[in-house]
Amino acid sequence: MQYRRFGRTHIQMPVFSCGGMRYQFKWQDVPAWQIPRNNQKNLEATIRRAVEVGINHIETARGYGTSEYQLGKVLPTLPREQIIVQTKLNPSDNTREFQQKFEQSLKNLRLDYVDLLAIHGINDPESLQQSVRPGGCVEIVQKLQAQGKVRFLGFSTHGPTDIIVQAIATNLFDYVNLHWYYINQNNWAAIAAANRHDMGVFIISPSDKGGMLYKPPQKLVDLCAPLSPIVFNNLFCLSHSQVHTLSVGAARPQDFDEHLKTLALLDLADEILPPILARLEQAAIASLGESWAKTWHVGLPKHSDTPGDVNIPVILWLRNLAIAYDMIEYAKVRYNLLGNGGSWFPGANAANINQLNLQHCLKNSPHATNIPRILHEAHQLLGGAAVKRLSQ
Repeated sequence: MQYRRFGRTHIQMPVFSCGGMRYQFKWQDVPAWQIPRNNQKNLEATIRRAVEVGINHIETARGYGTSEYQLGKVLPTLPREQIIVQTKLNPSDNTREFQQKFEQSLKNLRLDYVDLLAIHGINDPESLQQSVRPGGCVEIVQKLQAQGKVRFLGFSTHGPTDIIVQAIATNLFDYVNLHWYYINQNNWAAIAAANRHDMGVFIISPSDKGGMLYKPPQKLVDLCAPLSPIVFNNLFCLSHSQVHTLSVGAARPQDFDEHLKTLALLDLADEILPPILARLEQAAIASLGESWAKTWHVGLPKHSDTPGDVNIPVILWLRNLAIAYDMIEYAKVRYNLLGNGGSWFPGANAANINQLNLQHCLKNSPHATNIPRILHEAHQLLGGAAVKRLSQ
């Protein structure tokens, strides 16, 4: 395993972290007797395999149902000074409830303290305000730090880059969990801001939200050769020293194996990546046309500034992935979450696009005349049954 300094925490963080949202039994709390023995054995085997290969950062959340409780069966059996434990709590105006949830997390994990506590889901102005206002969630965490129950404070986010940068600018957080990977590099400005504040940078779900790379389409496999899409994406992310760790959402012990192939390649990234990146770019140009491939994103409005709350940038992005790389299954899953994802994946899909006048909101786009038609075609390609977030 390789390790990187996790910003001002000075923690030596493994370049892969063990995410805790895929091996748990349920997304809701249930009585202990309802948790099947084989599920618990699999979770414990997964944690032990992670630690065995040097992945000593174990990450979970109060919102991950039985994950914390099940981890509490195995974490106390590991040398405490050798593991890094993170949990996360949703922000709330009710700070008493926020603190009670933390105490429940600590009880579930059967630990005296957590190394990292993140405010979970600073996705919009409201959740940012709940966190940083006087007397808000951050102040509660600072008191927990004084009591020795929390070492470092961070935040996780699925929000737009400007909200992330605003949260970073407060200088109240030691690290950030965010999305950034090959198919979605929008948050680079936030990573740069985090580095200026010497914050740790943790990449959320690079293999799942980063393209469902554990079951890639053949076209993507061919474009990423000789690497697998998972190893390519890992290498792309970790070739940037500003990134410190990638989450591996393991559901079983062997789920680490493909990721571990990345380690031997890290020092060779400068020679391995350029031809793959060039092939991916050329494939997009060949499929989408050079003008569209290079400028489709220019001048697009936010969903909140668009009639019907339609999330035009996300819809066009998903349509591009489906056409350029055959990532149709991934694009359909994400597209049909629009309208059901709340602040975690905001905005509406293009089901009603023919009833909306987009002329004004598209005035700054070089493709304004074509986008309404393209949005309609995207809905025809990707539309289907509504999808909900995993936690729902």
